[in-house]
Amino acid sequence: MKVQCFTVGVFSVNTYLLTDEETGQSAIVDTGESEELVMRLKKLKPAPNIVMILLTHGHLDHAGALTFLQKEWDVPTYMPKKEWPLFNTLPMQGSMFGMHHLNRPCGRIDHEVEDGAEVVLGKTRLKFISTPGHTPGQGCWYDDDDIIVGDTLFAGSIGRTDFPMSDPQEMVKSLRRLLELPQHMRVHSGHGPMTTLGHELINNPFLGYLRKERGISGARGFSWATGT
Repeated sequence: MKVQCFTVGVFSVNTYLLTDEETGQSAIVDTGESEELVMRLKKLKPAPNIVMILLTHGHLDHAGALTFLQKEWDVPTYMPKKEWPLFNTLPMQGSMFGMHHLNRPCGRIDHEVEDGAEVVLGKTRLKFISTPGHTPGQGCWYDDDDIIVGDTLFAGSIGRTDFPMSDPQEMVKSLRRLLELPQHMRVHSGHGPMTTLGHELINNPFLGYLRKERGISGARGFSWATGT
């Protein structure tokens, strides 16, 4: 599977175009909050054969431009089932950040997904793993080698849990579960550079509790989960 990253919008969010290289079918993962992603995708040559839109969670920077994309590509959209309470606040999320002009309509959701769900992109099977904490329904889409994690995990950091509807204890559980996946997997985050699960397990200062649980030596740093 080919993974292309497009960093867009005032929040510098990473959106992704996933392409099954055998069939040429593509999926968009997350949308940004403006029309920028639409404009950048329309400039690609050859034009991508977009067949679905996947969301990791319902924050403005990840789902706010859904209606813009759906006007251009009338394809099925998939969202974590537990994200509805947050997704439904899109018309007011801009105001929460003091950016009233970024309030957005919700857009259409065709399919709700839960942990363990799968979608088929050409010859590629994408799986969904639920990783709540940053938001109630935050989740990740992955194949054998790549995982799109939204705002669950970053290179050297983790997703914030001080927002309304966030849950720090759920984040602890989600990171533990996420890091049980194969360590070679490339991590494509909602913000910042690409990394791997193995690199973060050893080097991420916020994952000290996981290293301690597994008896792994790694970088020293403050563990938000244990306070050490």
